[in-house]
Amino acid sequence: MDAQARSVLYRIFRRIPNRNIENLLRRWNCLSADQLRALDYTRPKWMIVEHVISFCEESRLSLKHITNLEMIYHIETPDQGIWHACQLTEAQDDAVCVELTQFKEQFKAHLHGVIRHISIKMKKHEDEAIWIRIAWGDNFNKPNHLKPTYVVHHLHTSYVFISNLMAKHKIFLFQALVIATKHGSIKDGHLSTKSLTAMRDLLLRRYQQVFPNAHSRILQERNSLPSHPCIGKEHREHEERRHQMACEVFGHGPTPKLETAVYRLETRYRGNSNYTLSEKEEFLRGVVKFSSSSLLESLRHCVTSGMAEGPVTPLLSAITQRGRNYFVITDKGPGVSSQASAQRA
Repeated sequence: MDAQARSVLYRIFRRIPNRNIENLLRRWNCLSADQLRALDYTRPKWMIVEHVISFCEESRLSLKHITNLEMIYHIETPDQGIWHACQLTEAQDDAVCVELTQFKEQFKAHLHGVIRHISIKMKKHEDEAIWIRIAWGDNFNKPNHLKPTYVVHHLHTSYVFISNLMAKHKIFLFQALVIATKHGSIKDGHLSTKSLTAMRDLLLRRYQQVFPNAHSRILQERNSLPSHPCIGKEHREHEERRHQMACEVFGHGPTPKLETAVYRLETRYRGNSNYTLSEKEEFLRGVVKFSSSSLLESLRHCVTSGMAEGPVTPLLSAITQRGRNYFVITDKGPGVSSQASAQRA
């Protein structure tokens, strides 16, 4: 086993808790039953790694086997690193007919055609997701397996999830995705998070949504005086309306666990007459960031509890309705009030 394979193996084991090592090695299925039984998982991690390396050398395992172990680890623990969402657009007529074998062939053919030294591995997961591991090289240097890019795509959907992609490799990856999925282009989805699970749940609508019905009513102002003689009943009605409104925007039950939402401001000061308060042409620039261990759950609680008045502002409802957590708020120009628009950063 060469030095790079050892480095990749060390890198994998640094991230794995000791209690998960045995299960991961069994899923890997590259060590014999006797070798697995010989490992003492109660010992320090560095000793376990040394024993695993010796078994790998004994079994003549190569870098190919080690990268396969890394993929298994990433698939089983997807909520790490920073993931970015991209959206495929301009689907061709036969995009819905793309099969896995065809996707693999065209994806690999394109990247091997533009980059001489590159390593590409693909696995189809149980949930129909295609996991892609790319170790990038160039025409002179061999692939760097210590900094691979991971790509996750569900065939026949318009979303692609990417982690650890360098700017210089973006054009090559995007071209390969567009060709293999039979689309016209791909764009930034303005959604990033540490949790791939939350990202997929949000964009693929894998959470319990609540849709407006005939009985949904607009929430009245919280500070309005109750007009019904039974104040308790009226308060309960207010609570029901708040709950309905919150669920229509953020869903019912467990929500996708996004941690942040960022709003970048590029506006001007304006008075009541809609004229700028300053003669300067420069924009007022700033960043507003909402953070929480579960942002959507926190926002839903604010609406349900009455801490925030309804209806929910489009700036917040756009997180679920448009599937993004990065927005740019711009000034529409002279004579027009400042408006929110989610545009490309």
